[in-house]
Amino acid sequence: MAEIRLLDPVTIGQIAAGEVIERPASVVKELVENAVDAGARRVTVSIERGGLDLIEIVDDGNGIAPDQLALALRRHATSKLAGASDLFAIATLGFRGEGLASIAAVADVDVASCTSDASIGARVAAHGVEISAVEPFAAPTGTRVRVTNLFAELPVRREFLRSATAEFGRISALLSTFALGYPSLTFTLRHDGKDSWIMPATSDERERLAMVFGSRAAGALIPLAPTDRTLGGELRGFISAPGNDRPDRRMQLLFVNGRSVRGTQLAAAWTGGYSTFAMIGRQPYGVLFLDLPPGSVDANVHPTKSEIRFRYGQQVLDATRRTIATTLQQHASARLQEHLGHDSAFSPLTSDGGSATEASLFDDEAAASDTEHPRLRVLGQLDRTYILASDGDELLLVDQHAAHERIAYESIVARASNGAPCEPLLVPSVLELDAEQTEALSRALSVLAEGGLEIEPFGERSFRIVATPAGYGARAFDVNGFLDDLTSEAKQRDVRERVWASLACHSVVVAGERLESDEMTTLVKRLQECRNPMHCPHGRPTMVRLTSAEIARLFKR
Repeated sequence: MAEIRLLDPVTIGQIAAGEVIERPASVVKELVENAVDAGARRVTVSIERGGLDLIEIVDDGNGIAPDQLALALRRHATSKLAGASDLFAIATLGFRGEGLASIAAVADVDVASCTSDASIGARVAAHGVEISAVEPFAAPTGTRVRVTNLFAELPVRREFLRSATAEFGRISALLSTFALGYPSLTFTLRHDGKDSWIMPATSDERERLAMVFGSRAAGALIPLAPTDRTLGGELRGFISAPGNDRPDRRMQLLFVNGRSVRGTQLAAAWTGGYSTFAMIGRQPYGVLFLDLPPGSVDANVHPTKSEIRFRYGQQVLDATRRTIATTLQQHASARLQEHLGHDSAFSPLTSDGGSATEASLFDDEAAASDTEHPRLRVLGQLDRTYILASDGDELLLVDQHAAHERIAYESIVARASNGAPCEPLLVPSVLELDAEQTEALSRALSVLAEGGLEIEPFGERSFRIVATPAGYGARAFDVNGFLDDLTSEAKQRDVRERVWASLACHSVVVAGERLESDEMTTLVKRLQECRNPMHCPHGRPTMVRLTSAEIARLFKR
């Protein structure tokens, strides 16, 4: 066995740098966080050749005193911690004192700084563990850090990097995301001597959202509803309206106490909050700002500080999920009123509190008697798939299958919660399945029973349906389609939600099925009583509204 010995300072620095500085974007992250901690109002980032030749960060913060400038470049030298106890109450972005030293271990670093009460600044240079003498330097208030020859002595690390354009793209994405959390600051990004973009300070968060997400995507963001107080802090932010989504989670952004961290830490909250609001395989987007007491957050768990731990992680997850779900439900309710017109258009009660008859809601006489708030009337069925309704000014198209699926799903969920009885079948239906279907159905039997569908084994690879959800006993149940869902659907959701959504989907009216006028009227009336009337359990829209202006455009008017 080789002799055990202490590592030299240069090797120690290289190891530390390997954990903190992975690529040019890592340098930008460390230095921009330092600038914000220093109270900067303007931060300018200049890049040359993707950051390999030059990374320069200029800020107008408090600056560093000349007698502390050299110390700032030493490992574990920081102004943000006084002792170990401060690690449990971190209120700054940086705190370890490793950033500048780690950058100096893999590049040439030049730091110039001036405090507000000094007539002249100071400058120091560093490479590895070597730090030059501090010398006077004419500089405005703030700090300028120049990083050159990044990874020049680490050819393997340079080979690991992508093209200069790709590395600059990473820097741009990182800086723009970071800027989202600090709209009151001005950020400028320059590349190869030209301004790439400028984000001026703003008091309107939506302006910064448009700069980061793009105008169209930002327009689909809705503000979070006020959060409950179980967090001991505050949760705010913006999330995408249903129907506006992306193929991955990269734009599910998260800031915790001003620190940009990996949004996947609350991925389950996004998934649970968007339960039955989002299409399978698609992801919502947005940004969450979570402010908690410093003692409830541990930021000292990852070298790059991109991950954190919560003291009460499950409570944070549950509160975030509830807030997202509440926001979406309120949004769905508002959209329903927008689609249906006046609040009472589908109200089950009359103005005097009595029960409204179907005629008073839908027939021509009732519509004519209420000229100020015309009633919505069912007009007919299109292609035996869509229900057409109108209030005389706008046209509403309702997908009969998606609408009935939503009604059935919420009925199943309520039945499972309340333990309501199911309806036994006079003649049980026997199923004969293949091996894959048998395994899928066996796993789901208990969840199906909670939702009102009781199926019991009846020999080898055979089952019999002995009871169905209340209200659906007379309707043919598409067992094969249901089993296909269980074996092929992406497992993005909770098992109960997934099984109940499939149960609802295959036990209701389908596209191509003729409906009578009374059935269509009842279906639309029941839909508006749902918690999420705008989407089926699989995330598809239940209704579409065409305004008179949109119809006029179709006719080139």
